[in-house]
Amino acid sequence: MALRTVTVLGSTGSVGRQTVELLGDRQAFRVLALAANRNARLLAEQARALGAGLAVLCDPAGYPELCQALAGTGIEAACGPKAVVEAACLPADWTMAAITGAAGLQATLAAIRRGRAVALANKEALVCAGEVMLRAVREAGATLLPVDSEHNAIFQALADGNRQAVDRIVLTASGGPFRLASAEEMAQATPEAALRHPVWSMGAKISIDSATLMNKGLELIEAARLFDLDETRIDVLVHPQSVVHGLVYYCDGSVLAQLGSPDMRTPIAHTLAWPARMPTPAQRLDLAALGRLEFGEPDTVRFPALRVAREALRAGGGAPAILSAANEVAVAAFLSRRIGFLDIAATAERVLAALGAPPAETLDAVLDLDAAARHAAERITAARAA
Repeated sequence: MALRTVTVLGSTGSVGRQTVELLGDRQAFRVLALAANRNARLLAEQARALGAGLAVLCDPAGYPELCQALAGTGIEAACGPKAVVEAACLPADWTMAAITGAAGLQATLAAIRRGRAVALANKEALVCAGEVMLRAVREAGATLLPVDSEHNAIFQALADGNRQAVDRIVLTASGGPFRLASAEEMAQATPEAALRHPVWSMGAKISIDSATLMNKGLELIEAARLFDLDETRIDVLVHPQSVVHGLVYYCDGSVLAQLGSPDMRTPIAHTLAWPARMPTPAQRLDLAALGRLEFGEPDTVRFPALRVAREALRAGGGAPAILSAANEVAVAAFLSRRIGFLDIAATAERVLAALGAPPAETLDAVLDLDAAARHAAERITAARAA
């Protein structure tokens, strides 16, 4: 594989750290920039280890620490949201977009407008600003490479490019820590219990989204936009072993599935080396040791977030952006023990009902809807906590 220049946006997060782990081969990769939110110490360690040209911290409070840690290395340091966007504009062959939430939208859009390959780990890019992002992809001739294990699996299963022959696709869900719990048990769930994912190791926000199944709802919205499919052609199956990551059903009755150990380094590496492949330290899948694979329909009564997400997708416009923002606020309120576990999806649904589905044709419009949804969700969670 020829030398590839890369930028990692969100390098100190869960996906970012695993991306950095795969970038150690100086013969294959040259790191132009790393960007993080506020972890100056880890960002400096990563930049030194990879010989990055630029290290950017979004939060200016950590800038003095970053400068001190990089003194004498020749690595440039910068700070602030504008500097993160400027890092995204560097002429990298491949950019990892892994800044979570609406905070990553501007940088992701800037990377797409460069017209190169963008590995998309930020769900919000297509959930909240799908129309904006996909228009930019078309105009710039960029390539979107999905990093979420489910979307990456579908991407691989569609490798022959015969999209017209697709009947439907299936995203799999582990079911999270409360897969077998009653509604009464979930009503009493603590953040510690909700964070104990039975299979995957992820950040707090994504772990809670997995517990509510909101992550699968957001992934459904993302899949509809990424693969240009109607919502009725996207199904979800609960698969607790988490080794079948996605399936594509074709019109001739064939079903292609992508399997692998539940390790995010596999889809990250797939996008990093695409269209080639590269070795990873991920554990090899042993089907004989597994013995069995289970599948079941999701329970949208106990886990209403999946139903709410489908409704947002059908509503269109800015409804998905509103849903995502309200959910983010509700998850933070649950983690700080201000609301209960079941209040997360209920809050998102109330905000969606209140704000509807206004147009979201520009990034400014998306950000305005994001702010309005956050404000509405804060009021609702504050009232619940009172």
